[in-house]
Amino acid sequence: MSQQSPSTLSVGQKKEVSQDAQTFAQKALARAAGCESVEVGEVVDVRPDVVLSHDNTAAIREIWQQFGQELVVIPERLAITLDHAVPPPTTRHAQNHAEIRSFVQEQGIRHFFEVGRGICHQVLSEEALVLPGQTILGADSHTPHFGWLGAFGAGIGRSEVAALWATGELWLRVPESIRIVLEGELPKGVTAKDFALRIIGDWGADGGLYTSVEFSGSGIGVLSIDSRMALANMMAEFGAKSAYVPPDGKTRSYLEAGLERRAAREKDGGTAEEASPSVAESQLFPDDGAAYLATYRYSAFELEPTVSCPHTVDNVSPLSAVAGTAVQQAFIGTCTNGRLEDIAEAAEIVEGRQVAAGTRLLVIPASSLVLQEAMNRGYIQALVAAGAAIGTPGCGPCMGNHMGVPATGEVTISSANRNFRGRMGTTDAEIYLASPAVVAASAVAGRIADPRDVM
Repeated sequence: MSQQSPSTLSVGQKKEVSQDAQTFAQKALARAAGCESVEVGEVVDVRPDVVLSHDNTAAIREIWQQFGQELVVIPERLAITLDHAVPPPTTRHAQNHAEIRSFVQEQGIRHFFEVGRGICHQVLSEEALVLPGQTILGADSHTPHFGWLGAFGAGIGRSEVAALWATGELWLRVPESIRIVLEGELPKGVTAKDFALRIIGDWGADGGLYTSVEFSGSGIGVLSIDSRMALANMMAEFGAKSAYVPPDGKTRSYLEAGLERRAAREKDGGTAEEASPSVAESQLFPDDGAAYLATYRYSAFELEPTVSCPHTVDNVSPLSAVAGTAVQQAFIGTCTNGRLEDIAEAAEIVEGRQVAAGTRLLVIPASSLVLQEAMNRGYIQALVAAGAAIGTPGCGPCMGNHMGVPATGEVTISSANRNFRGRMGTTDAEIYLASPAVVAASAVAGRIADPRDVM
């Protein structure tokens, strides 16, 4: 783990604790459980607003069928995407998708997103299926992603999702909370991904184990929506149960556009959507004086481009320490960093340049909307002209299914979130994690490179 200067961060409680003050997690789970308040450590039965699954839906269905039910009890709360192996690379994957489509039809599930629509966390955000203060439980470990909008998002197992299909409820333990404060604006060439990797490097991959991570400070408020998504998403690699970014005007504008998009989809599909609470009405904020397990404070101006080295996400180093490492593959995408902002940064870096000989650049947008807008703005054209390969919106090679599996002995630099041995499908290959800007700069250099040297 990296060594920190005392001037960069501080640890500890800085506010006087009030006995009645509640963290965001306490408020959100109290709402989901129908309680006035809950205590940290208390076990409560929650009714999530959304239950998420993806290509694993067919496997969950096999577990759910053991309950002996013909119909799930909360079809209106289910959201299902096909995103982990799209288009299907094998007959087995295609059959899995076919079984999911059949399940969706027989259960009348209207929030279903086909091959090519994109990654579950990005798509549900674009469709505003989750609002601030709501709770989403998903059969995907990166469900803390929805903390970007001020929601309680947590990953759960397949059997837990099956139980939710059968009962509509699931017990959860109310987590302790960690507060992370960022002051100041990130310097040029430094991104939310760098900040997230720095946090994980400082405190370890289990440093936030089963906690709710609350972000605050002036540096959080100036982050773009895309950057907030990356930050909250990466907290899954910190061991967090959930993450939280306070909603603001940027959040409301994004979600209001999503609500309009969802209404249009429902109208075109001939289904009637339940009235949603307004974005502003659903917001929840932690109380001053709430108790935190720890408080970590960072100064944005002292952060720098950061890389996670093989084979653990908390094996973190400053970019300068690993610059020059040869790479055979560079990958921009995933639920962490496949958004428009990421693709724009990559296009700016590669424009007028070529991907280095012996290196390949893969770019997979997180959703069809991201892909469309990236084409409208000329980003995709710039990337293709530089020699990049563009993939179908989805998870791509992140979990080693297809669309970028490395060869034995190859080095990949990736904007993804995990780099354990075999993650991308090849045991004897190395994965470095970095921001999309670092990935793009490395693609044109043929080695790990600093984007500030080419921007």
